[in-house]
Amino acid sequence: MTGTTSTRTARPSRTVPLDAQCAAAIDLARAVAVESTDPDQVGDHLEAVAEDERVVTHYFACLAAGYRGWRWAVTVARASRARLVTVDEVVLLPGNEAILAPEWVPWSDRLRPGDLGAGDLLPTLADDLRLEPGYTGADEDLAHDGNQPPVLPYELGLDRIRVLSRYGIQDAAERWYAGEAGPDSPVARAAPAHCRSCGFLVAIGGSLGRMFGVCANEYSPSDGQVVAFDHGCGAHSEAVTGAPQAEPEPPIIDEFGYDELGGEAAVLLVARPQPEDERPD
Repeated sequence: MTGTTSTRTARPSRTVPLDAQCAAAIDLARAVAVESTDPDQVGDHLEAVAEDERVVTHYFACLAAGYRGWRWAVTVARASRARLVTVDEVVLLPGNEAILAPEWVPWSDRLRPGDLGAGDLLPTLADDLRLEPGYTGADEDLAHDGNQPPVLPYELGLDRIRVLSRYGIQDAAERWYAGEAGPDSPVARAAPAHCRSCGFLVAIGGSLGRMFGVCANEYSPSDGQVVAFDHGCGAHSEAVTGAPQAEPEPPIIDEFGYDELGGEAAVLLVARPQPEDERPD
């Protein structure tokens, strides 16, 4: 069985003729536009466009402050074999040079890292892929003193409703590794060694601890931040400077032999050799 394909020629779009009676109803369209706003906000007639058979839209310039490039659009129509032209609608539409507000974007898409300030709340979606239900331990005896859970249950995610999912861990690892804490940042490229060999690196638990740690060097630009093992900076614990250079000795100046120049010129010290018998002991 052989497949066959068929092609269908697209019909050219039909040009709608401009109805003469509707196109001539400029005064009617202007009067309706003036009724919708102040008379001084309706400008010159710009054009008439055929929308359909016996349906024409008249465009007038909008002179209202703050609406530069906008146009009043008045659509008129008439019934078949009728001479009476009636108004269909009046709207204010933007033209090609109109100033428009940017396209609305949901807040969840507009939010960027660092936007959250003091006192702000950022609700986490119930179906956030970065999180998954944590083991609450409701059926286990997890009695402890005070409000802080024991160390082991807390490390396992107990007493937390949700914990990082596999996707959340992978997302965090990729973001950290590709950012300023990774190996490709300018600071890391110029570092003498990697963080994995630095004494200021603090290990973290979980699967993220296989690639990352926390910097504890107060002089490092990454102090208190998560860094990749192959990150680095100039504050590495084993960084050494070159051998100290000896300070050059001051030059020796002969202050005993000099020539006096005549005139008003200042005395110029000129070093010249002296006979051995005239040299001071």
